[in-house]
Amino acid sequence: MKITVKPGKLETIRTDAAVIMIVEGEKPGPVAARVDKALGGMVQRLIKRGECTAKPGSVCLLYPEGKIAAERLIVVGLGKRADLTLDRLRLAAGKAAAAGRSAGAKNIVVAPEGSSFDPAEAGQALAEGSTLGLYRFLKYKSKDKNNGKKEIASITVLMEKASAAGAFQKGVRTGEIIAAQAALVRDMVNSPSADMTPTDIAGIAKGLARKHRLKVQVLERDRMRKLGMGALLGVASGSVQPPKFIIAEYRGGGKRPFVALVGKAITFDSGGISIKPSDNMDRMKDDMSGGAAVLGAIANAAALKLPLNIVALVPATENMPSGSAYKPGDVLRTMSGKTIEIINTDAEGRLILADALAYACRYKPAVIVDIATLTGACRIALGQEATGMVGTSEKYKQKMRAAGEKTGERVWELPLWDGYQDLIKSDIADMKNAGGRDGSVITAACLLSKFVEKYPWVHLDIACTAWTDKDRPYTPKGATGIGCRLLTQFLRDYAAGAK
Repeated sequence: MKITVKPGKLETIRTDAAVIMIVEGEKPGPVAARVDKALGGMVQRLIKRGECTAKPGSVCLLYPEGKIAAERLIVVGLGKRADLTLDRLRLAAGKAAAAGRSAGAKNIVVAPEGSSFDPAEAGQALAEGSTLGLYRFLKYKSKDKNNGKKEIASITVLMEKASAAGAFQKGVRTGEIIAAQAALVRDMVNSPSADMTPTDIAGIAKGLARKHRLKVQVLERDRMRKLGMGALLGVASGSVQPPKFIIAEYRGGGKRPFVALVGKAITFDSGGISIKPSDNMDRMKDDMSGGAAVLGAIANAAALKLPLNIVALVPATENMPSGSAYKPGDVLRTMSGKTIEIINTDAEGRLILADALAYACRYKPAVIVDIATLTGACRIALGQEATGMVGTSEKYKQKMRAAGEKTGERVWELPLWDGYQDLIKSDIADMKNAGGRDGSVITAACLLSKFVEKYPWVHLDIACTAWTDKDRPYTPKGATGIGCRLLTQFLRDYAAGAK
């Protein structure tokens, strides 16, 4: 799909569908007012009757019947001015694009009226919302892949002020780049685990390296053994799929210290010997969401030419039960030399991250960020509305919060108090990998905190946000691609020295 920006008047452009945006409790803006006048006041009449509203994400489809040049008119609500955010604009764009496709439109013209955001930010939000709102995962559909719906071929954004078109177009381009990687992350997570093995993820990383001039190295089992990655190898011991430790580097920052991104990639999580219940086990293909997100983020950093040095580390393996699998009661020695007693083999993500975090410290990074579908308890705590965050650096936690608000991928902090560390004390090893049900989101993070040394660290638990059970405005049911846009914004703000 192509998105272009140009000056013009909405009511005169021939298109399959024209889109106007309205703010709740306010008179229509100049574009919407002209369109409504041409329609004989139809929009205002429908609003007064309650058949069309300006509530956030509301959509009203009208047929102008020749009174304007467009075949259809989509009226989308932005909500109240006081509550208007970039994510509301993203939401409106996603709803409008999906409504246009459902109505059979192949091309759409949008008048981005009603917001007072910086043109570049607004352009980015509109591109992200439109692109991600049209996302569908159809690879495995054998018939009628589009469910009878045409795909949107182009979106044209009409600017009343030609002076703002350049900045808006720049923002659109940024949004297209970021949304494309978020869609790739969704594709990776939606794919069956048989087609998204550690080897497949390594192949995708190499493809991104060729496209974006990244340096990618993939460590095999023998190299992991020489490095002492006993935790990662322990988790991998039950699977016939060979584990991969993926290292992707982007060097665009001269002598600046690295930012280390670490993403959990359990390509299928059966729970191992501590096997999970069969209900919803099919969802466990999403346990590599963190690894996919960091690959998407570093690719975005390269595409946007951020003046940073970044390393993305992805420990990738399956967690399976077999005669060779690691067992409750085992003790694994990590790359750092610290030992972990295994209480539950279904608490495997923190084990592979322990070795990856130790490896990250080799870069002497300015900050380490890890992202993982780590604990089911995070969903119980936060539902599907926010990602759990724990960390040691107030500075970087605040930056992550700010990035979450900008992207709509919000985070919520949980404490890392010393008392929680007592829950993972072991009688026979340096720590145990599970501390029981109480505070289990935090105790998982407590274990990770023992492997980041002195470096500032932020941990993101996306177990609650990596997957959605229902369609959302720009996130269809299934993989959300969470973390890719969040980490990209975090990196952009870091590069710009944002406070």
